[in-house]
Amino acid sequence: MSNFAHIINGIVDNVIIADASFISSLDNAKNWVDVTGLSVGVGYNYNGTLFYAPQPYISWTLDENLKWIPPIEMPLDNQKYNWDEDNQKWVVVPPKVKISRNLNATNSQ
Repeated sequence: MSNFAHIINGIVDNVIIADASFISSLDNAKNWVDVTGLSVGVGYNYNGTLFYAPQPYISWTLDENLKWIPPIEMPLDNQKYNWDEDNQKWVVVPPKVKISRNLNATNSQ
């Protein structure tokens, strides 16, 4: 069994696990590509040779290594960031607040 991606107009629209003999028996066998060992999912792009991730934001551009590049480099200051497409900037993700309750406390009445 292998993993196969179904390609329509350069976009993966399905990924299945199947025997190669099953794929070759299909009328549209030429639209299936063996992706065993690759990280490929629905929505990925295929240029006839390589797969690459979908464009995360409209403002990001694809480089020669098929990696999406933001218009502004993400800061490297050990904080977590999300891209804000509307404002074209990186926004710090606030740290999660950890809530803990003392379950061993007794309620004196």
